[in-house]
Amino acid sequence: MVVKVFAINPGSTSTKIALFEDEECLFKSTVRHPSEELAQYGSLSEQMGYRVASITTALEEGKIDLSGCAAFVGRGGGLLPLEGGVYEVTDLVAEHSITCANGVIHPAGLGPTLARSFAARLGGRAFVVNPPDTDELCDLARMTGIKGVYRNVHLHALNLKETAIRHAHGMGRRYDECNFVVCHLGGGLSVSAHRHGRMIDGNDIVGGDGPMAPTRCGAVPVAEVLNYLEAGHSIAEVRKMCMKTGGFEDLLGTSDAIEVVRRAGEGDTMAALAWHGMIYQVCKEIGSMAAALGGRVDGILLGGGMVYEQSLVKAIEDNCGWIAPVSAYPGEFEMEAMAAGAIRVLTGEEALKTYTGIPVFQGFCEQ
Repeated sequence: MVVKVFAINPGSTSTKIALFEDEECLFKSTVRHPSEELAQYGSLSEQMGYRVASITTALEEGKIDLSGCAAFVGRGGGLLPLEGGVYEVTDLVAEHSITCANGVIHPAGLGPTLARSFAARLGGRAFVVNPPDTDELCDLARMTGIKGVYRNVHLHALNLKETAIRHAHGMGRRYDECNFVVCHLGGGLSVSAHRHGRMIDGNDIVGGDGPMAPTRCGAVPVAEVLNYLEAGHSIAEVRKMCMKTGGFEDLLGTSDAIEVVRRAGEGDTMAALAWHGMIYQVCKEIGSMAAALGGRVDGILLGGGMVYEQSLVKAIEDNCGWIAPVSAYPGEFEMEAMAAGAIRVLTGEEALKTYTGIPVFQGFCEQ
């Protein structure tokens, strides 16, 4: 049976779309949304009609016919913490995603409603696959030394899990038979531990955790953050440092990793410190995730745009290759991952899950 799937991934200034027939990508495009056009909309929900029209125009220009699609998959931002897997877009999924129930306002929250809109018009089912708030942390990974305060997780779950699934398949094994440390190295940096098909630990890329990144400050001692605030900076500034204005952006005035590498090579001392400091922190985090897996690691997998930089891959191999073989997958598999998840459900390889809207973790029973 041939399965046709259309994937939709809304971003801040664009929407990526792709049409798949089984594993083969028949069409892929990035629909641009000029900032001046988006500025006329006050909320994400108000962008819906505009984004649908933009996607429809791109399909017409590409002479792409979506009839016969069995599934439409949207990026699932805005949802409350849930287990990884494939979920049908229900009324609750649509409501939580477009209203950003998790408190993170990002256009990815439009994905489920966009998918549902096309499914309603053309037939087929609407899904989300491994949404950004996938949370499979083990209990020990949640602990902190402050009562009632727990570690949260926000990771590039879609690409992390798909990279692991593909690598396991290449080994002739299933994802749930393997242990991996999987990294996504792009504008944000996710480093995660995968044990037998579950992502049991990783850094909170929204909360200022893990390695610094092109636009994120990464982990900073709490006392130093307090000193920073006492020096006159605001809480709002610190929050922005976690996601938008930290890392290379704050240190060097640019978030372009290619420029940072160039400047480092030309003798810019601070650029070299920032670049190699980031790599140092990534390697430390990989070692931490390997320890979370008890040292039983079948592979260290690297994905994301920065993996095109060979010096980064070599540095990780030199520092972490003693733990397990290092494999590079430059770029990302997000569109492929969305389609593959839908296909696994439609062919019976994977069970469909139901979103309850109840976070998978709500605290421990503390005395």
